[in-house]
Amino acid sequence: MFLFSHPRHWKLGSLWMLVAGVGFAIMGAFVKSGAQRFSSTELVFYRSVCGFISIAAMVYWQGKPLRSPLIRKQMGRALTGFIALLLFFYAIAHLPLATAITLNYTSPMFLALLSPWLLTSEQPLSRWQQNTLNLCVVGGFIGVTLLLHPRWEADLWLAGAVGLLSGLGAALAYVHVKQLGAAGEPDWRTVFYFTLVCSIASGGLMLNSQVTPLHWQDLPLLLGLGISATISQLAMTRAYRTGQTLTVASLAYSTIVFATMIGVFWWGERLSWLEYIGMALIILSGVASSRASSPRR
Repeated sequence: MFLFSHPRHWKLGSLWMLVAGVGFAIMGAFVKSGAQRFSSTELVFYRSVCGFISIAAMVYWQGKPLRSPLIRKQMGRALTGFIALLLFFYAIAHLPLATAITLNYTSPMFLALLSPWLLTSEQPLSRWQQNTLNLCVVGGFIGVTLLLHPRWEADLWLAGAVGLLSGLGAALAYVHVKQLGAAGEPDWRTVFYFTLVCSIASGGLMLNSQVTPLHWQDLPLLLGLGISATISQLAMTRAYRTGQTLTVASLAYSTIVFATMIGVFWWGERLSWLEYIGMALIILSGVASSRASSPRR
């Protein structure tokens, strides 16, 4: 029944989450296209710099304070997010777009596994909720097996494992964000430190490797990557602020649908029926785990 409650908020949140879903799928397409010329580290750098400039400009013009009493936790969240982003971009470069994004969206299953130890301050789950989460985890990883098995050639073992690790990293980053929010840290400050650390870390890694020379022809791709990522991040933040949390979390999986469409029509990627079943299991398990882990009223 939550789908029909507070229709104005539902419409706002749903609209913004669908915008974010389209944007993240487009970002993935830019990453996959850019991977033919740039390394994953370089793509993370250009994506992060665009986001950092945007948030830094907002901070400057609005005079927001950057000093944080939780700077160590901010750095932990930023470093975790950076590693997860780097792994995610690597997976996109070496796997079909929809496959890489689906593997990254296993984060709710990892979160369900880790929350008893990492989110100890949360309200304890009922036995029904815990059993449901356990079933979601099992169903999600059955979906992962179906998704990867048909394409499990030897040269894709590493990319598949990296994609799963990006999902784990996203779950750990979410835990940090949740803890920072509970401690009173504003979203914009967390995003600021995240983009700052990603820019510095990826820039440092670039200096220790061969940097791809930039040409004018590269600007549309790199600007498209940065702009789509920034708009998607802002839209997702607005979605969670204005919409039903469970509805928005469910619609986040629209990214997989949009990525599948882009992969089919742009690169001619074809998935088997087993892979589609695997994707469906991961999506359903993620949605169900979000519902089961929410406080019961």
